[in-house]
Amino acid sequence: MRVLGIESSSLVASVALVTDDILTAEYTVDFKKTHSQTLLPMLDEIVKLLDLDLGTLDAIAVAGGPGSFTGLRIGAATAKGLGLALKKPLIHVPTVDAMAYNMWGAAGLVCPIMDAKRSQVYTGLYRTEDGLEVLMEQCPMDMRELARLLNRKGEKVIFLGDGVPVYQKIIEEEMQVPYVFAPPQMNRQRAACVAALGMGALGEDPAYKGAHVVSPEEFTPEYLRKPQAERQREAEASEQGAAKKLPGDY
Repeated sequence: MRVLGIESSSLVASVALVTDDILTAEYTVDFKKTHSQTLLPMLDEIVKLLDLDLGTLDAIAVAGGPGSFTGLRIGAATAKGLGLALKKPLIHVPTVDAMAYNMWGAAGLVCPIMDAKRSQVYTGLYRTEDGLEVLMEQCPMDMRELARLLNRKGEKVIFLGDGVPVYQKIIEEEMQVPYVFAPPQMNRQRAACVAALGMGALGEDPAYKGAHVVSPEEFTPEYLRKPQAERQREAEASEQGAAKKLPGDY
């Protein structure tokens, strides 16, 4: 079985190929370039190095969100284009689930945090001692509220993700239970984890139900929140509507 993984939900751009139980190739860049500049060249490099026939793929696994709206759209467009051209299914893999899978075999609560701005993070809670057990599905949450939740759990916590450097001060102020930060090779998104969870979905892994197979036409990113521009328009419209009301209207 052969699954191509695509990860573009954050600043990280990553493409990987998993063949059965082997990570055959992975190309990951965490740098300030748009995913439209990186994803296809990275895939092309893997194809050339491996003499890979893309027609031999069984499926294309994609980090389906949450994350950067632009990044998710570029990843989705890339995967949908490949899926349609190759007549292959897509596998929607929740972004935060795939991040947690970086910590396979670790003891304690695994808590990925992606910076969602305004003191918010995209997060979830997991155990990874033996596979991936989802304790709290991915969701947006205030960072201080998340710290209080983790304190109530009373267990050691492993933090990872681009939210760590942003909210490290809050973590240090609020956390009352032991915690650690994942090392560099484990603390960001990786297409290898996306592909591996996608492989499990194809094999109908009974222990994990987060990833699911869809047609290229059906694939839609899961944003969890409205884009900032849309939220801003709604706020401005609400303010304008309130300004037009007369005192007797209240």
